[in-house]
Amino acid sequence: MNKLLKRICMPVVLLLATAVSSHAQQDTSVPLVGRWDMSVNMNGKDYPSWLEVEVSGVKTLVGRFVASGGSARPVAKINFNAADGKFDFSIPPQWESGADMVMNGTLANGALSGTILSSGGKTFTFTAVRAPKLYATAEPAWGEPVKLLKENSLDGWHAQSANNQWIVKDGVLTSPKSGSNLMTDQKFGDFKLHIEFKYPAGSNSGVYLRGRYEVQVEDSKGKEPSSHLLGGVYGFLVPNHLPAKSAGEWQSYDITLVGRMVTVALNGEEIITKQNIPGITGGALDSKEGEPGPIFLQGDHGPIEYRNITITPAK
Repeated sequence: MNKLLKRICMPVVLLLATAVSSHAQQDTSVPLVGRWDMSVNMNGKDYPSWLEVEVSGVKTLVGRFVASGGSARPVAKINFNAADGKFDFSIPPQWESGADMVMNGTLANGALSGTILSSGGKTFTFTAVRAPKLYATAEPAWGEPVKLLKENSLDGWHAQSANNQWIVKDGVLTSPKSGSNLMTDQKFGDFKLHIEFKYPAGSNSGVYLRGRYEVQVEDSKGKEPSSHLLGGVYGFLVPNHLPAKSAGEWQSYDITLVGRMVTVALNGEEIITKQNIPGITGGALDSKEGEPGPIFLQGDHGPIEYRNITITPAK
C-alpha cells in the first residue's frame, strides 16, 4: 500500500473502529426503555395514549408519543434518573395550540405514573403498563368468513356517541356528514378483513383494527405515499406505493392482522407487507393492546360510504 493510500485509509479505519466501539457500549438495560400503553385521566374520563422510549447512541433517551388524538410525535430527549425512577420530557403542540406539552413521571414496580401538563395549560394524571409484544409464532388457522353488514339494518353495530348519523340502505353503510364514529358489537383478535369504501373529494375516514390501529381512508390520488394518507397505518407505517382511485369511485382494502403484524392490500395491490404496528394510533378506543377489539369506522371527519364488509377471524 503506497503512502498516499495509507493516509486516506487510516482515518476511515479509525472512524469505523470508533463507531463499532460506540455501538458496543450502548446501554440497552435502562428500565424505562420500551413501549408503554398509557391511560390518561382527563376530567374524570380515561383516554388512551402511548409512549415509546429507546436509546440513541450511548446514553441519550429519545422516543415517540401518541396522545388521545393526532399521530405519533417524536420526542427529542427524555430525562431519566435511574436512582429514583423519575423522568420527564416536553414536546411542541401538534394539532392543538398553546405551549409545549410536558410529561413528568415515575417508573416504579414495572409501571409508570405521573402528570401531563397539556398545551392548553391543564394538568392530567396518567398511568402506564408495558405494551405486550404480541408475537405470533405461527400462521393462524382461519375460521369461516362472516359478513358484518346487513342489507338494511345497523344490527351488530353501535355508534360511539348519541349523535348517530350512520344509515344502511341496500347494503351500503353511509355517513352523510360528520358525526359519530361506528363500531361492531363483536370484538376480534387476529383476522382477515375485506372492506370497500367510497368518499367525496377531500373527505377523510379511517378503519380501526381492534379499535386501536387506524388504516387511513383519505382522498389521496396522485400524492406521494405517507402514513397520514390513504393506505397508511396512521403516523406509523408508510405504503410502498399508492394505487389510489379518484374520489367518487369504490375502492377496497384487504387487511390481515396477526398479533402486531399487518398486511394491507389497496385495490388488489399489496402496499404494506407483514409490518409490525408499534402501538395504538390517535383516536383509538383504548390502549389495552393485549385484548380483542371491534372494527371501528371513523365518521367524524367527513362523508364516507362503506359496503361488503367481511371478516375472517382466526379460530
